[in-house]
Amino acid sequence: MRTLREVLKDADRRDVAIGHFNISELGALKAVAEVAKELKLPVIIGTSEGEREFLDLHDAVALIRDLRENHRQEIYLNADHTKSFEKIKEAVDAGYDAVLFDGAALPMDENIRVTQAVVQYVKSVNREILVEGEIGNIGSGSTIRKALPQGAVIKPGDLTTVEEAKKFVQATGVDLLAPAVGNIHGMFANAPEPALDIERIWAIKEAVKIPLVLHGGSGNTDADFANAIHAGVRIVHISTELRLAWRKGMEESLKQKPDEVAPYKLMEGSIEEMKEVLRRRLKLFSKIS
Repeated sequence: MRTLREVLKDADRRDVAIGHFNISELGALKAVAEVAKELKLPVIIGTSEGEREFLDLHDAVALIRDLRENHRQEIYLNADHTKSFEKIKEAVDAGYDAVLFDGAALPMDENIRVTQAVVQYVKSVNREILVEGEIGNIGSGSTIRKALPQGAVIKPGDLTTVEEAKKFVQATGVDLLAPAVGNIHGMFANAPEPALDIERIWAIKEAVKIPLVLHGGSGNTDADFANAIHAGVRIVHISTELRLAWRKGMEESLKQKPDEVAPYKLMEGSIEEMKEVLRRRLKLFSKIS
C-alpha cells in the first residue's frame, strides 16, 4: 500500500487534493470510510488535541490500521492542530502517519525553533511520517461565526507572504505547509465566506515546492476550492461542515424516532447526512463529475 507521501505525489501529478476529515467518534469514521471506499479514494482522518482526549490516540491508530490492513483502504491518520512538542511525540510514538505542529500563534522565530525540533524528532523515528507546519492566524474551532476571530487575518496585507513561507520551509524542513491565504476556521452566518487569495497560493507553492494544506475549508465556495487545488493545495481540511451534518442528522433522527434508545439506530441519520457532505466534497477535490 502507498505511503501518504506517495499519495500526495500522485495527487500533485493529477492536480487534485486529498480530503482531510476530523472525527471524534465511530459514526464519523464509518461515514468517511464508507464514502472513501465507494469512490475509491484515499482520505486523511484528523484528530485534534481535544478529539484525542475523547478518542484515545492508540484507539484511533488501531482503527485506521484495521481499515488499511484488513480492508485495504488508503486511509491515513493525522495529529491535527497539535500545539506542544510533547503532544506531537505522543502521536508519533502511537503510530500516526502525519503530525501538524500548530505554532501559528507564536512569533515566527519561536514557531521555527519548535517546528525544527519537531521535524528532527519525527524523522529520527520514521522518515515517512509527514510533518506539517502552520504560519498565519486563521482562528480556531468549529464555530458558526458572526464576526472574524480576534487576531485572525483576512486583509491581503496580513496574509502569509511568499517570503515568510519560503523562510519557514527552508529553516524547518517541513513536508507540508499550511499558510494563511484568506481561509478561516469555522463557518460564517449571514455573511459571505472569506475568499481565498488564489494568486498568493500559486506564488507560495512555486516558492516552497512542497504540498500546501488548506485549513478552515468548511463553507468555502466550490470555485474557490477548485482554483486553490489547481494552484497547489493538496490537502483540504473539512471539520465544521461534517459536525453540522452530524448534528442535523441526529436532530432529525430524534424527531423521527422519539422512542428509540439504541444509539446505533439513532446514529443512522447522522451518518447519512455526513456521507452526503463527504461525497460532495471528495468528488469536488478529486474532479469526479
